[in-house]
Amino acid sequence: MSSGVNKALSSIPIKIIGSTAKKGMPKFHWKRRILQVAVLLLLVIVPVSGLFRVSPEDAALVVLDRQIWLADFFLIFGLWIVLACLMIALYSVAGTVFCGWACPQNTVSEWANHMTHKLLGKRAEVSLTGEAPLVAAAKNKVLNWALLGLAFLLAAMFFALVPLLYFYPPDVVWSFMILRTDTRLAGSLYWIYTIWVLIIFLDIAVIRHFWCRFACVYKVWQHSFKAKETLHVTYDASRSGECAKCNYCVTTCFIELDPRKTDSYDSCINCGDCIDACNTLHAKKGEVGLLRFELGEREQAKLRQFRDNSMSLLSRFGWTAPFAALGLLMFAWGLWSYQPYHISAGYLEAKQDQPVRNYRIEVSSKRYRPTELNISVEGLPQGDFSLSDQKVKLKSAERASVFLSVSPKVQRGLHRFVVVARSNDGWVGRFNIQHFVE
Repeated sequence: MSSGVNKALSSIPIKIIGSTAKKGMPKFHWKRRILQVAVLLLLVIVPVSGLFRVSPEDAALVVLDRQIWLADFFLIFGLWIVLACLMIALYSVAGTVFCGWACPQNTVSEWANHMTHKLLGKRAEVSLTGEAPLVAAAKNKVLNWALLGLAFLLAAMFFALVPLLYFYPPDVVWSFMILRTDTRLAGSLYWIYTIWVLIIFLDIAVIRHFWCRFACVYKVWQHSFKAKETLHVTYDASRSGECAKCNYCVTTCFIELDPRKTDSYDSCINCGDCIDACNTLHAKKGEVGLLRFELGEREQAKLRQFRDNSMSLLSRFGWTAPFAALGLLMFAWGLWSYQPYHISAGYLEAKQDQPVRNYRIEVSSKRYRPTELNISVEGLPQGDFSLSDQKVKLKSAERASVFLSVSPKVQRGLHRFVVVARSNDGWVGRFNIQHFVE
């Protein structure tokens, strides 16, 4: 009797709804989407907030409303070295995770895939093999094609505006958008913008992931630092029987890879969609999928502990550490020696056979705020020179000229003097001049 009851009880299907089943729920997809949107917002916020912009007019970088000139060599080059070292460290550990989680090109391409599937059907894909998309019969309508084209065009028009924010202040870009006359806008800018719209439209509508797989130089740069220990998708071959005749992970991959057959130098972008797909499928049985992210050797028989993998990766950073330290020192010195204002002086052209007695003094402000500079001369008696202005008012990151005339009554010989500029916030700049009288 009891054996019959036990057999009956054992035949009742049991559905696991506890922690084991929860492990199979997607855990990368929405996190990745949030980060992708955050990166797109950051691309707009950075120039609008004044954190970083390029000023072609002044041939300078603008950081936190301060101009950084090419003359600020240590500041620029030191920061570049540090960033390069940090990127090498990221690529060595996480591989191409930037492509899957943050790259704007990939984000826009995925959005284009979504819109194409929504309006033309799930099988309407831009195939990497060049095959024509299979449009669903019920959605093969002029309206759907028109809506898809309009969505791509509006997206292209928006993303073509983003580069303008890195070269013009927000108010100038707004003038460009509402077709308002602004002397700060280049006359050919509308033609340049139109070309960019066409390029981005072509990228969204046709190219998409072709660029990622075959043309992205940045991805080649990342691959240069990958190794067996770098983060990658690994497949549990010991459970291969569970995925017989199942290609769910393959159909989920928008790069058209087989996640079960990845190697060190494939086109995988570590997005994690295949892992979520496999986990979701196996969660119905209360199991974890056969795919996962892993750091370490790719051979299942030689799996290492996380600590060993980390030490192996850190050992590769040994040659980058001196460069990173050098970059930090250069950047620190650049910050310490940064000059918010600049002063220079030069001869004014004189007529032939006439001695040089006049100088042009150029003063510049690198800050986008009003300031006042006091100009004086040290080393010459007061009656031996005259200045066109002793106070210069600069409104915002601009330049001004002051003219210095040396008296013709100055005695013969070499006269050394200094032109001094003092700002109202305590800065002092000096420029040495050697004046020779025959």
